[in-house]
Amino acid sequence: MTRLPTWADLVLVPAISLLFAGVISALVILAIGQSPAEALETMVVGAVGSPYAWGYTLYYATSFMFTGLAVTVAFHASLFNIGGEGQAQIGGLGVALVCLALPWPHWALALPAAMIGAALFGAAWAAIPAYLQARRGSHIVITTIMFNYIGAALIIYLLVNVMRPQGQMDPATARFPAGAKLPTLHEIPGLGLIFTKQVPANVTLFIALAACWLVWLLLWRTRLGYEIRAFGKSEKAALYAGISPFRITMLAMLVSGGLAGLMSINNVMGESERLLQNSAEGAGFIGIAVALMGRNHPAGVFLAAILFGFLFQGGAELGLWTTIPIELRTVVQGLVILFTGALDHMVRMILGLFFRPRKTVVG
Repeated sequence: MTRLPTWADLVLVPAISLLFAGVISALVILAIGQSPAEALETMVVGAVGSPYAWGYTLYYATSFMFTGLAVTVAFHASLFNIGGEGQAQIGGLGVALVCLALPWPHWALALPAAMIGAALFGAAWAAIPAYLQARRGSHIVITTIMFNYIGAALIIYLLVNVMRPQGQMDPATARFPAGAKLPTLHEIPGLGLIFTKQVPANVTLFIALAACWLVWLLLWRTRLGYEIRAFGKSEKAALYAGISPFRITMLAMLVSGGLAGLMSINNVMGESERLLQNSAEGAGFIGIAVALMGRNHPAGVFLAAILFGFLFQGGAELGLWTTIPIELRTVVQGLVILFTGALDHMVRMILGLFFRPRKTVVG
């Protein structure tokens, strides 16, 4: 297959994949007797048509950035971490324990402590599958999937039997102290002029942006990042160069789990202000698609997270203001994943017809 230019690989392939997904989505909407134009207009207006809409899109995108980065770090070590959902939920447990432990006087003190709790709990949950892979040969895909269900069951047990306040019916923790409440974008000086209404997007957005930059530094500007990428390219070559497979597997998964755990800052501490069932809201699985579409690069993850935030919020608007079922957003997300992942090779083959190398005439 013809090797594509870098710009074509990074820009054209995702764009054409999105185009294919959009066309098939339009056909699905037509098949159920609805208008694709109306659906697109509703999604665009509902997701990016106003600062209020952007507040919801950015809220979802923030979670997707963390889980997309988690998949990216593991993927560069040739580890397919599908456990972001469970790691994010366990990270939420760390956030809840930290926030409920003290009567925090101000969010600026509670936030760093909650970040540590979220990252440690998420990393600890990822460490077990990592160890089983490195020492016992258990496949990381299987173990991380299993730990998603174990984590969900553990959270439900704790919320029902241990952490639920006396007399409260719903399985959830008590609300966090007022001092642990994170400011939303409309409460931040300067941004309050743009976001004039209450929105769920909060200061965690800036932490997610910083995480994108730090992951880029880690992978492409540090020795550990070089070792992770070298190990991911060829385990035998990395071993010959003196790189420990056990060390890289553990460190890559610890960083990956920590990033997934940090996602819980956004929804557990920032939006819900308490730990609920299914606190990850599916972001762990969407992070896989975000990483794939972002070509496992932090800049690409940022852009893909914005796109999936648009799809998530736009899909919710479809369910509110049209007769198109809200589940259609799952169909669109699945089509995007299909074309950016499973059918990525097909798109490259099509583009390869237009980027054939020129023959050099000698003489």
